[in-house]
Amino acid sequence: MISSNDFRPGVTIELDGSVWRVVEFLHVKPGKGSAFVRTKLKNVQSGSVVEKTFRAGETVPQANLEKRTMQHTYKEADQFVFMDMETYEESRLNSSQIGERVKYLSEGMEVNVVTWGEQVLEVELPNSVVLEVVDTDPGVKGDTATGGTKPAIVSTGAQVMVPLFISIGERIKIDTRNDSYLGRE
Repeated sequence: MISSNDFRPGVTIELDGSVWRVVEFLHVKPGKGSAFVRTKLKNVQSGSVVEKTFRAGETVPQANLEKRTMQHTYKEADQFVFMDMETYEESRLNSSQIGERVKYLSEGMEVNVVTWGEQVLEVELPNSVVLEVVDTDPGVKGDTATGGTKPAIVSTGAQVMVPLFISIGERIKIDTRNDSYLGRE
């Protein structure tokens, strides 16, 4: 159990049979009446965001999440196979369990798999990945870093906006949180 006075961004709680992550909180102490905590909660499974108010000091169950480091070993049909780095057991996840970041998942990549009980909640990729450009418009002599951007397809199939001087076969570093180009590798 966790008190509403202990809410901080990132804290996970259980409400109505699902897991919610505190995105924002505000402890309000009005001049008249009792204090309360106004929160913005994000459902970890569905991604929906709600605002909820708790009485100051009210206790709610804290969600016990388990985070395990796993390595993506290969893809079989529509299933992604992961190996637990401690027990060497294999787990299979589909793309809906991994989410939209599946476009950056490559073989051999280590990820954190967050589970609640037996249910997989999310797969956390590294903040940046290095991938090879497999398709883009050709770079022309004289193109500069500040001259604009063009779309490029990387080896995992994701599309990223890159500077004009990037060409096919180059390895680039990409920020997985906002799909942005970070530089050459």
